[in-house]
Amino acid sequence: MADHGERNAVAAPFSSLAVRSSTEWVADHASHVSIDPAGIAKVVDSLHGDLPAVSWDFEGIHYFDGGPLTAQYLLVLDTLNFCFWPDGDLHYDHLAAGLKRALQRDNSIFDAKSLKSFTGIQLRELLEWPRPLPLEDERARLLAEVGTELERSFDGQAVNLILAASGSAVALVELVAMHFPGFRDHSVYKGHQVFLYKRAQIFVADLWGAFKGQGLGAFADIAAITMFADYIVPAVLRQWGILNYSPKLARIVDNLEELSSGTEEEIEIRACTIAAVEMLREKLRSKAGKERMHKLVLDQSDLRYSLQCRGSAYHPARPPVL
Repeated sequence: MADHGERNAVAAPFSSLAVRSSTEWVADHASHVSIDPAGIAKVVDSLHGDLPAVSWDFEGIHYFDGGPLTAQYLLVLDTLNFCFWPDGDLHYDHLAAGLKRALQRDNSIFDAKSLKSFTGIQLRELLEWPRPLPLEDERARLLAEVGTELERSFDGQAVNLILAASGSAVALVELVAMHFPGFRDHSVYKGHQVFLYKRAQIFVADLWGAFKGQGLGAFADIAAITMFADYIVPAVLRQWGILNYSPKLARIVDNLEELSSGTEEEIEIRACTIAAVEMLREKLRSKAGKERMHKLVLDQSDLRYSLQCRGSAYHPARPPVL
């Protein structure tokens, strides 16, 4: 499933309500993907109100020093966090750990000036990957875009971008989408605008998780962040019987054929993923209790990290980590 690049030349203000309502509309009108309430009920029942905790960096692959350099690292990481699957050996952990190693070798490697000059080949070498990365020239272009705008508007520092949001997750997503076109994640589906904002929201959630909701990761409205529609989570939701695909789409996915960005099938998978997780959250409210609902905010990042980094180890019979 394609998942990259700029979707819309004009930034729209981020609204979690718009994400939720537009993805719900897609789910209600989808032709290729459906959400099975029975599958959701089965998963909810299997949890018995227990929500196992998963730390942000449980795999030890991320850079963290507790300061501005971590913010710079996370912005670079989430700029590049797309499109791994065409290379069967490349995964998110290679990206996160490779960037961590590079930063440990040279703490100026992600300065705005450096970001502006990367080529696809240099990025490949930075990550110590033995062959061309998927869309490596596009990745380099996005890094240059981030470096240029950081230099122009934020004195070259991601920390200044974060501080400009004044502790608001929504404001930070808006700022990211406004200043960096590569983070704009909009599509048109059957004549309706659909808002996803995957990587812009991941950046906020990464800050929240890395800093444990304190300092640069303190966001009073973190609950506004929705699920991130990547390519691992829908695969696992399908395993658990929550998402169902039409026979035609199932053949395409099972044969590992690429779904072009912006197609009905691609939008339906991503939108129904968000809608399904929102339904899971609602069902879990009564079991988790009010005191646990703030933890459910983190199910978005916890679920992504658990499935993205260890998705191949999960079994359909196992409940999800929420």
